Amino acid sequence: MEKLCGVDEAGRGPLCGPVVAAAVILDPARPIVGLADSKKLSEKRREKLAIEIREKALAWCIAEASVEEIDRLNILHATMLAMQRAVAGLALVPDRVRVDGNRCPRLEVPCEAVVKGDSLVAEISAASILAKTARDAQLLELDKLYPQYGLAGHKGYPTAAHLAALRAHGACDIYRKSFGPVRDVIANPPLWTDED
Repeated sequence: MEKLCGVDEAGRGPLCGPVVAAAVILDPARPIVGLADSKKLSEKRREKLAIEIREKALAWCIAEASVEEIDRLNILHATMLAMQRAVAGLALVPDRVRVDGNRCPRLEVPCEAVVKGDSLVAEISAASILAKTARDAQLLELDKLYPQYGLAGHKGYPTAAHLAALRAHGACDIYRKSFGPVRDVIANPPLWTDED
């Protein structure tokens, strides 16, 4: 039986936090009902499926590339690095890897990119769910440390509320300094804060 591994990432677009990738080899003997692109599922449904994937998959791994790596390498290369780490961290070596999107990380095993793979390939759907739930959990932790940015709500994406908070409070260490909106705030720091 061929061990097919699905890989996907979460967090390429946000202004802060790591980019997270997951790799999953599903067990054909233990099917998981309801796998779909994580973005099309409710938060509650994703959480339930994430637990089931961790229980039933033959192997899974979640890995990331840090804010510093994103700034040093750029977001695409950092994403590929996170994907490489996720595949390398699997307890089983896959026979083949399918990655969501149009690019593959460099791997020791055959790899193919599948556009809209998170909707078409169950293994990629599972990876997208693990990556998204893991990253969301991290952002909730960061929200406790930095409540002024409202990270629990927007998960670091550049919403109007997030950009306003960023302008008001400036960029701290969790921000990707290579991203345009963050660069702008660093170049033009707030003249005063609410604490003044």
